[in-house]
Amino acid sequence: MHKKFIAAGAILGGLSVALGAFGAHGLQKITEDIKIVQNFQTAAQYQMYHALALIATGILFEKFGGKLLNTAAVLFILGIVFFSGSLYLMTWLKVEGSSAVKAIGPVTPLGGVCFIAGWLLLMAAVLKRK
Repeated sequence: MHKKFIAAGAILGGLSVALGAFGAHGLQKITEDIKIVQNFQTAAQYQMYHALALIATGILFEKFGGKLLNTAAVLFILGIVFFSGSLYLMTWLKVEGSSAVKAIGPVTPLGGVCFIAGWLLLMAAVLKRK
């Protein structure tokens, strides 16, 4: 299972670099709203942080193993999908002028909760090991 976490982290990390580059260069050509660009960059930044956390979790899985690390990794993935994914989607909807932005907004904090829970479970998994 740890190889899947490392592979997923590598893919999500690479995707974060690509999306971050788009946010820094391409998105500014589409919109002049700095807040939209900043939200997109925040999404890419948090995606990278948690892609790295996913890789670290995969590496730690070899030494510590267990359900806590497995769940932490799943929560990091869900956090990326809900937090970063919702910010990417809201960016697109704002650029398109869609009113659906309001419906997506509540998903972002759910992703944040997944991130926090993932970090807490990572800590618990390491502290549990004697």
